[in-house]
Amino acid sequence: MNTQYSFIVLTFNEEIHLPRLLASVSGLDAAIFIVDSFSTDATVEIARAAGATVLQHAFENHPKQWDFALKALDIQTPWVICLDADQVVTPELYAQLQQFDTNNYNDIDGIYFNRKNFFKGRWIKHGGYYPFYLLKMIRYGKGYSDLNENMDHRFIVPGNTLIWKKGHILEENLKENNIRFWIEKHNKYSDQLAVEETERILGIRNQTIKPRFWGSPDERTAWLKQLWWRLPRYVRPMLYFTYRMLFKLGILDGRTGVIFHFLQAFWFRLVVDIKIEEIIEQQEDIKNAK
Repeated sequence: MNTQYSFIVLTFNEEIHLPRLLASVSGLDAAIFIVDSFSTDATVEIARAAGATVLQHAFENHPKQWDFALKALDIQTPWVICLDADQVVTPELYAQLQQFDTNNYNDIDGIYFNRKNFFKGRWIKHGGYYPFYLLKMIRYGKGYSDLNENMDHRFIVPGNTLIWKKGHILEENLKENNIRFWIEKHNKYSDQLAVEETERILGIRNQTIKPRFWGSPDERTAWLKQLWWRLPRYVRPMLYFTYRMLFKLGILDGRTGVIFHFLQAFWFRLVVDIKIEEIIEQQEDIKNAK
């Protein structure tokens, strides 16, 4: 049994994805823990057949689900690798994990993996989507889930991190090939993000990660978010879409890529802005009615 690291995977109705992920890490002989949100398909059966330990827990949002997973599971290794069910480990990343020895990383608490994101079968290479580094491998007991986020889930470690630029995790949600699924999913996400941003406007929610443009990938994201929050609502979706299409060359992603950038950068962000205004108006109406 692998004594270096264990895998943790969150699932909900992932029978289409889970076999693909499990096959990509097969042979590493690492413990696999599945935290399932009461799937109604064959997800749990697939996980148990592969020898994974399954724990079920009601889903509220990704940061809270990861927080539960890191606290509730019986992890026996010094490291954990936290993956989404629609992700796959490439052979190059597999080779690095195969050679991993924690004794060579005594001063490191977290490792970033490079992600390739796919939409409707196309790799989204431009528009700021590649390279894209995610903190996926963390020292167990030190890394934790950032609960100051509602939608974006990220892990935080107190010590040093490094980036593995060789190898990738491939992320492709095949269910999103049906655009209705994508829209319904992101409509729910827009609810979470609108509440989060409203609370930031009111000063009752803060950032956990210190924003630094020249810092780690997550510190840079935190810096960019502060910039985003200062931009005027309704204007910023168009600015962001234009930035991704022209300055980050999203136009080179072709027809499918342009659709993705429009939906993700403009449509989704515009819906969030509309919902923020609705929440603020509702709160003002309640205040005025008292």
